[in-house]
Amino acid sequence: MNASVIGAALYAVEVIGIAAFALSGIIEAARRRLDVVGITAVAGLAAFGGGTLRDLLLDRRPLFWVEHNELLWMVFALALAAPLFLRGRHFSLTERAMQLPDAIGLGLFCASGTQIALAMNLPLLVSVLMGLFTAIIGGVLRDIVCNEIPRVFSDHRPYALCAFAGGWVLVGADSLGFEEWLCLFLGAATATISRIAAILLDWEIPRWRTE
Repeated sequence: MNASVIGAALYAVEVIGIAAFALSGIIEAARRRLDVVGITAVAGLAAFGGGTLRDLLLDRRPLFWVEHNELLWMVFALALAAPLFLRGRHFSLTERAMQLPDAIGLGLFCASGTQIALAMNLPLLVSVLMGLFTAIIGGVLRDIVCNEIPRVFSDHRPYALCAFAGGWVLVGADSLGFEEWLCLFLGAATATISRIAAILLDWEIPRWRTE
């Protein structure tokens, strides 16, 4: 497939994922009663944290949000608009509703991160880990700034494991010679669907138990 088409697909994936994670950061910051500066900062960390770490580790320059600075404007706009619409009574409902876009963002970011690393001919495990970092680091930074143990480590439902599985599905599809857009779709769908299933079916992963 044409390289420009793949580039456009990756860009679309990143835009949707950034919007999803920015909204999760806005909701968490609003629940903590931060001011508009705090809301913007938390939204930015959630939206750009994973992709920034990926680009730094892969030595990609310029960083993706520098090259596409319209993404910064999108996050600023979301952060500034949120206080006009969100009220305290909305937080509980909105937090539950955000589980779907959060799962979508997880899948999209794990797929894009893995695909970018594969295109650089990195080892398969490294590529999958780049996808994993892209998918989870933004949420980790969001929770740390909001003075919480990151949920990816503490809610006991598969989250990072879903991204890890999605990355390997993408790698497998790529090794079978599938089109790159289809590899992206299969990897993202695996992570997203498995995360949604974990929420709906209340799956849990083993936790440390003490007497």
